[in-house]
Amino acid sequence: MRSIVYILTALAVFGLAFWAYRENYATQQVLKETQQVRRDIGAAQVRLNVLRAEWAYLNRPDRLSELAEINFDRLGLLPLRPDQFGRIDEVGYPPEPLLPITDPVDVSTMNAEGEP
Repeated sequence: MRSIVYILTALAVFGLAFWAYRENYATQQVLKETQQVRRDIGAAQVRLNVLRAEWAYLNRPDRLSELAEINFDRLGLLPLRPDQFGRIDEVGYPPEPLLPITDPVDVSTMNAEGEP
């Protein structure tokens, strides 16, 4: 009887060792993938910062006004003036929507006293 318990215990130890071995390598693989994702995120942030810097460089007011002057004949762009902007009270907002009818009353079947 003792030998069966020893054998079962040894099999359980081998099974747990195999499980721990697999979990260890699975964990290492996930850590490698996480590091790769972090590197990708870092590279994307660097690219995004470069694109933002390029966008800011290309949208300099002096550059845009020079382009507007160069292409005036083709585009017909005029310089901005303060009187071209409106005030907030001049903005036309859409009207408020009507409330939905949730409890309709059929008035076609009522008499003059308001009773059905």
